[in-house]
Amino acid sequence: MRISIYIAVTLIAAAACTACGGNAARTLRAEDGGKPKMLWFDAEANFTRFASQDSIRYYLDRTVETGFNQIVVDVRPVEGDVLYKSKFMTPLTDLKGNTVRRDWDYLQFFLDEARKRNLKVTVSTTIFPTGQPGYRQGPAYRDPQLAGRTCLENLPQGMLDIKDDTAKVATFLNPVLPENREYAMRFIREILSKYRFDGYALDYCRFPGGESDFSPATRKAFEAYIGRKTASWPADVFTYDANGARVPGPYYKQWWEFRSLIIRNFIADVRSSIKELQPSVKLEYWAASWLHAIYTQGQNWASPRSRFYEEYLDDWATPTYGKTGFADLLDVFITGTYLERVWGMDDPESIEYGLARSMEDVDGDCEVYGSLYAQNHIDEFEDAVYLCLTRTGGVMVFDIIQVIENNLWDDIRRGIDRAEQETKQ
Repeated sequence: MRISIYIAVTLIAAAACTACGGNAARTLRAEDGGKPKMLWFDAEANFTRFASQDSIRYYLDRTVETGFNQIVVDVRPVEGDVLYKSKFMTPLTDLKGNTVRRDWDYLQFFLDEARKRNLKVTVSTTIFPTGQPGYRQGPAYRDPQLAGRTCLENLPQGMLDIKDDTAKVATFLNPVLPENREYAMRFIREILSKYRFDGYALDYCRFPGGESDFSPATRKAFEAYIGRKTASWPADVFTYDANGARVPGPYYKQWWEFRSLIIRNFIADVRSSIKELQPSVKLEYWAASWLHAIYTQGQNWASPRSRFYEEYLDDWATPTYGKTGFADLLDVFITGTYLERVWGMDDPESIEYGLARSMEDVDGDCEVYGSLYAQNHIDEFEDAVYLCLTRTGGVMVFDIIQVIENNLWDDIRRGIDRAEQETKQ
């Protein structure tokens, strides 16, 4: 009989690690204690790689051997279908021309195998994406109940439904609409009710960009927020000049506050559902560390006490923008320091600077973990891992496919060992 690839590789790995002494235990179970060391398993990038259970087992063993003690399992990519057993969401079986049909529960298998290895699990889903414009694939393109609920973009060339904007990575539902927020809450509550895990990460829990949404429904909601009718829409928010740059209208600054508050209020609803359904689960949120640049997406991940926005009162911020901060609603903020350099406390394009600024803006409201884009800093990845673990509450590496393709396993292990050895001293 043919021995599976997984069994063969595992036997070889076990033999090798027996010879390497102290690291041998890592092939079987993650080390208990210590800071969270997370590896992200992206659904889209690994769609075919994790079509088999043997492949999942093998890479979970590699994960433990490297020193990670937690994984993030993505079960709803931007396409909008899901990799768990749902009563109302469509299973993801076809993606960009690849077909994978499972007769087993992808998420439950990850959870079961992770427990065998003492790995904690964070479950991640995208929130408002429901399709991919480039492929016209996903619920937004086939579900008539979602018609008219996707974002309407205000672009230099005019209004465009995001469903038809092939420049966008995803088709977003309009977060302003209560029915869209309820749509997301429904699958969130289903996951929390059906599965047992350690953390839940909100991904793409935001607006797609500053150009969305300018539908009549959003206009009505915005007018209710500012307490008056707009005379000209969308010109009262902004128009464009001949070069395609935004020209602020009279309610430009209130617009960004309004949208950020929509996202904060949604996250508060998620927080309440976790408390009700599975209170031990940590609410986690990933976002780019460059906080000042993502206000157009409604992502004010800072503490409500943070005053960072005061630097931008002459540009886009209102004096009351701070109330939209949502770090106080989170257990963990995973800061995406996907920057050009590793070291440089005075360099805004360094991981070191990004981590320090994130810690300052969160101001102790929740834990902060440094997050690394695995294909960046290939020659300095050990340093990057070490830096995150020594300056923040943990590290998250995105994504396993990049770790595999760039063979970063040993670099990550050295960074973890270096940080933990320093902690023991």
